[in-house]
Amino acid sequence: MQPMTAPFDLTGQAVLVTGGNSGIGLGMSRALVRAGADVAIWGTNEQKNADAGAELEALGGAGTVVSLRCDVGDEEEVDRVFAATVEALGKVDTCVANAGVGGGGAASFMEMTLDQWRAVMRVNSEGAFFTLRAAARHLVERADGGGLVGVASLAAIEGQARGQGYAATKGGMISMLKALAVELARYGVRANTILPGWIDTPMAAPALHWDRFRDKVLPRVPVRRWGEPDDFGPIAVYLASPATGYHTGDTFVIDGGYSIF
Repeated sequence: MQPMTAPFDLTGQAVLVTGGNSGIGLGMSRALVRAGADVAIWGTNEQKNADAGAELEALGGAGTVVSLRCDVGDEEEVDRVFAATVEALGKVDTCVANAGVGGGGAASFMEMTLDQWRAVMRVNSEGAFFTLRAAARHLVERADGGGLVGVASLAAIEGQARGQGYAATKGGMISMLKALAVELARYGVRANTILPGWIDTPMAAPALHWDRFRDKVLPRVPVRRWGEPDDFGPIAVYLASPATGYHTGDTFVIDGGYSIF
């Protein structure tokens, strides 16, 4: 294999980021656009989609930017919008399954209802399944390699009270991507997972900006700050690059050192 002169120039690469209209997904999308990729973002909020799309276009990247409404928990909608994404970009080389919801609502595990449990599973687990399945079918049919990326959480490997449903979905994400890495390697498709720590996103902001939480948890982060969505841009570019074709089945912990301290 000849060495690539610009391994992280993504010109000509098409990347789908679910939940790409805010938080970590938008941070990834910014970096992907700056690297020259064509980028499609999915989200359920039309206004946030439009605002994020306008922001990404204003970055002046060489590629195309499209924003599409998609409820990843709806199987038929995922297949339909994935087809629309391929039509808009011509293909998808890398799919980042990032869309997710938190697991709050129950006062304790003993009081958690089946509806609360299923609401998290619908988006975080089934939504990731529908999205990655559509992408895998496309990549195998194209027979030109590609990448699948799942965004999990430290909740997958650390305990969190009242977060059992969320943790189950994120642990499942890791296992699903490892299994995909094995099954799809013969097609040149790589599959990896990202585990964010405490990141200052709209989902996490209520906890991170609560003084009692901040005072107890932030000192346990060795880099002494919360993560930012843009901290996930470099790993998105890395995983979307064809130069990483031999890197599969891995989990990338990006938490400022929290989990080792």
